[in-house]
This record gives sequence, structure tokens and C-alpha cells, in this order.
Amino acid sequence: MDPISINYNPEAEDDDGSCLYGGDGGSTTLVLSPEHHGEPIFSSATYKDSAFIKFNAINFPGDDPSLYDLVVEGVEGEERVHIPDMKIGKYFVFMTGWDTSIAQRVSGGIPITVTTSSGEVEYVIPVTE
Repeated sequence: MDPISINYNPEAEDDDGSCLYGGDGGSTTLVLSPEHHGEPIFSSATYKDSAFIKFNAINFPGDDPSLYDLVVEGVEGEERVHIPDMKIGKYFVFMTGWDTSIAQRVSGGIPITVTTSSGEVEYVIPVTE
């Protein structure tokens, strides 16, 4: 009965407790790639890419890290941030990074829906200055 659950049924009349929600504790790894104008953003020693994950959300909660359920820093030299142990569900992903080609901080986010209960799922997260 809850539209934010992954198995929402608009015809449901009774709450039977079967709603499935996103969060950690699952078996899926999110592989998040920030891209600025189609070009990957690599983590650097001085400015690592960061991924901010809001569980069970489809709208941008803002750019304050305290508004998110999970914050993961990227690994220096990599163009992806890995978020292990996630459940199927709906999330809002916000990312930040440093675009060396314009020497500026870039950020952006999108809602995602994870429907895979194991393995890796890749998402490109568009960022802009």
C-alpha cells in the first residue's frame, strides 16, 4: 500500500505487511559512476568522489550529508564508488567530485530503483558545476 515500497500495489486495500524497502543488509553492490558531460570523474587524493544514499526516497533531500542514510567515499584513482550490501528498493543517490578539466567541484543526483537482489548493478550519476 506504500508507493515508496518496491512492490507497491495501487489496488491493495489492506496492509498485509509485505512491503519491501531499500536499505543496507542485502546482497547487491551498487556501482555508481559520476559523469560530467559524459566524462567520468575520478577520485583524487585531495578530493575523493563521494556518494550520498537516501533510503526509500525518490526526491532530492538536499546536499547536506546529515540528510542521508549512508555516505561512502570513493577510492583514489577510481571513477566509481562501490556501495556493498544493499537491498532491492528505491533510493536517491547524490554524488560529488572534482572535475580536473574545469578545476571545479561538480555534483548531482538521481533517483534509482534497485530490482536485483544480488550481484552488482551499475548506475551513471550525472553531475554538473
